[in-house]
Amino acid sequence: MAGTASEIDLDAYCERIGYRGPRVATLPVLRELQRLHPQAIAFENVDPFLGRPVRLDLPSLEDKLVRSRRGGYCFEQNMLFWKVLSGLGFQVSGLAARVLWNYPEGAVNPRSHMLLRVELEGATWLADVGFGGLTQTAPLRLGTGAAQETPHEAYRIVEEGDHWRLQAEIGGEWRSIFRFDMVEHLEVDYAATNYFLSANPASHFVTGLLAARALPGRRLSMRNDRLTIHEAGKLSRQKHFDSGGQLRASLAAEFGIDVPEPERFDERFRALGFGESRG
Repeated sequence: MAGTASEIDLDAYCERIGYRGPRVATLPVLRELQRLHPQAIAFENVDPFLGRPVRLDLPSLEDKLVRSRRGGYCFEQNMLFWKVLSGLGFQVSGLAARVLWNYPEGAVNPRSHMLLRVELEGATWLADVGFGGLTQTAPLRLGTGAAQETPHEAYRIVEEGDHWRLQAEIGGEWRSIFRFDMVEHLEVDYAATNYFLSANPASHFVTGLLAARALPGRRLSMRNDRLTIHEAGKLSRQKHFDSGGQLRASLAAEFGIDVPEPERFDERFRALGFGESRG
């Protein structure tokens, strides 16, 4: 399987996520990188929300997610992670998934999510640092069908004919996140879907605001003007924002996101009716 050779600045990336361990292609290293990445680099769609382009070339990804300390959505997150893992010597290839989260079990959606396949120590692992509020915080081994613990939820990968279904244990029940197969995707294969999701006026990445971060013992999730805090063993808490300025302040404080074009952001907040009556 082809990886992606790159000239990624591993020093800058490791500093960005706070990784200080060995730089070798082993399972402990993969686990630690996947634990730290979602803590430091938030999932967010601020650029599509503001009508700004989403670029997947390495210089753009490093400038945005590493040096400018922004976040991104699945294509940005997992493309960067692909480059990092390849730079460390991991055997990596790209996959695509049909999202099932918040859809009926039998739904057939387009392949709109990017994830990674890692061949390591005689096994196949799924690595995914870009699925919003349910982003994995540990790699998952393919082929067991059993529950796999992570620093957050438990997951399992269920084989169904010619594809697999990723599920998470939420509130005591298994809920499907997406379905995928082993058809390899190259970097160029993600370009059309990335453009569609980031520029189509009907895309939910254009019509609404999303952000997520996986911190020790809790998850933060922003949807439009509502922040939800999920803590292990506790009831979830919510906070609503009445202005673009309040929302931008929360994105900075909770997600580490310095919103570009603040005036444009505030205009979008008002135009979409954020902060209005929620009855």
